[in-house]
Amino acid sequence: MSGKATVPGRGRKPKPAAVKVATGNPGKRKLVKDTLTPITGVDPPPHLSAIASTMWSSVAPTLCAQRVLCGTDLHNLEGFCTAYANYRAAQQSIDTVGILIFEDGGRMSKNPACTVVNEALKQMTMLGSLLGLDPASRQRVMTGGQEEQKDPWAEL
Repeated sequence: MSGKATVPGRGRKPKPAAVKVATGNPGKRKLVKDTLTPITGVDPPPHLSAIASTMWSSVAPTLCAQRVLCGTDLHNLEGFCTAYANYRAAQQSIDTVGILIFEDGGRMSKNPACTVVNEALKQMTMLGSLLGLDPASRQRVMTGGQEEQKDPWAEL
């Protein structure tokens, strides 16, 4: 052992082996083969709400097309979609009732839905990152072989 303690979660997250192979393994390090097979398509679980199912149907095909969704990721996708449905329901409550509510006795306090919105957004951010749904994570998990897009501003 080198004597240095490592802290989990620090530094860059490792790229999947398929991404390294597709980009030509620029680091020339030995590759550890991924033992999981990407899913080519999956329907939303029947127990999801309508809003969560709609989110699943919009996100899952993209993840499958990118070949980054495996069976072991389905709970993350389900959690992401459920957090999104919770976010939408809580935000609708805030839109209807407002950020501040009147309690018994006329005292004003924060609408509890504000806390639900914040927690759901945190869950969506964390799970979305694991699935590659934000720009930084997308760059980490996207497979190579895609044509580079031209900068439309470069020719002006």
